[in-house]
Amino acid sequence: MTGLPNDPVMLLSVVNTALRDTHQDLDGFCRTRDVEKDEIISKLKTINYEYNVELNKFV
Repeated sequence: MTGLPNDPVMLLSVVNTALRDTHQDLDGFCRTRDVEKDEIISKLKTINYEYNVELNKFV
């Protein structure tokens, strides 16, 4: 995940902030950042966070 934090808690902050401020969904974030969606989902699952499509954030 080039340019994104390796620490899951920091990654959570970066991703949720981007989803709130500049991206309509996780797919758009991943396209913009050129990262695999499954990579982000897997990393955040290690701290018990899952993507909620309706809220457009990890909860």
